[in-house]
Amino acid sequence: MERSLTLIALFAALIAALGLIPKFTLGFGVPITAQTLGVMLCGTVLGARRGGLAVLLFIALVALGLPLLAGGRGGLGVFATPSTGFLIGWPVGAFVCGLIMERSRRLPVAWAAGIASVLGGIVVIYVFGVAGLMRALDKSALESLGLVTAFIPGDLIKAVLAGLITAGLARARPASLLSRG
Repeated sequence: MERSLTLIALFAALIAALGLIPKFTLGFGVPITAQTLGVMLCGTVLGARRGGLAVLLFIALVALGLPLLAGGRGGLGVFATPSTGFLIGWPVGAFVCGLIMERSRRLPVAWAAGIASVLGGIVVIYVFGVAGLMRALDKSALESLGLVTAFIPGDLIKAVLAGLITAGLARARPASLLSRG
């Protein structure tokens, strides 16, 4: 139990640390950040439950006002922006990444983590993000989907990185890969 709590807090801190990399905000108000890589790693390394909890902890800290999002943003106000859907989707995305990792033990770790990151860390988060954009910007589903295409190249790079980092961790410290344990 103590180990799980420590890892949940550590991975929430990892997402915060990835927020230190400068953000690039697109014209429709949603920034491109490295933090989704942390969300992917929460699931691929910690598994569904712990990974989802790590991201929920991070989101709770942001809601409490800590400036942990890229660009030093935090507080309840960030949940009234076009980014809201993405932020709400992060814990679900981490959970799905972890669930896929837990259920794909026959695949090599790098492949399983890469696939999990694409499905949970991109597809699932985009579903929430598109819904949030529809609401915040009063756009149709197709218009909102068109807006998120700007994120695809960077998010695919993050998914590959998540696969490689997870596989490297599995080789270096196999017991630390809780999604497979």
